[in-house]
Amino acid sequence: MIRKRKSRGPNAINASSMADIAFLLLIFFLVTTTINVDKGIFIILPPWSEEEPEIAKINDRNTFVILLNSHDQLLVKGELMKVERLRENVIEFLENPYRKKTLSESPLKAVVSFKNDRATSYSAYIEVWNELKGAYIDLWNQESRRLYGVDYADLKGNKKEDKEKQKTIRKLYPMRISEAEPDNVTKAQ
Repeated sequence: MIRKRKSRGPNAINASSMADIAFLLLIFFLVTTTINVDKGIFIILPPWSEEEPEIAKINDRNTFVILLNSHDQLLVKGELMKVERLRENVIEFLENPYRKKTLSESPLKAVVSFKNDRATSYSAYIEVWNELKGAYIDLWNQESRRLYGVDYADLKGNKKEDKEKQKTIRKLYPMRISEAEPDNVTKAQ
């Protein structure tokens, strides 16, 4: 007597643990992956107000005008300049060590005015901002070393005394950078 085998159907793979494995892999990648976040430029803006702003009259002598055109060319006080020279020129303008009539009366009255073109590249814009901020940091470090014997950055402790020292230095060299809304500033050739 020959027996016929009953067909059980196709062999199946047990996939009940597949969902668990996929879930564990998902959690692993979420936990171990770092996401780069572009932080941008840290600038503290004044609070919003509905009132018309008071227009301050600034002597032209106390204004350091910087224009950045669509071809990433820098025009400082009406003359072309390389970005590498910007920091030293801003420092000289703010300090005015030789009391020139073309430079600021004092760091307390000085304003750096920066305007860029709408077509300016982001890298050129950031490069100019880095030089402007670097000029102020250099002045803060110089003054901090003169007054306290340490760099300005070394005064970033949580001590109340360090914060007061920082405020003193920032009062001597306040960062006054006026940034105008981007425009079609210049058409270079």
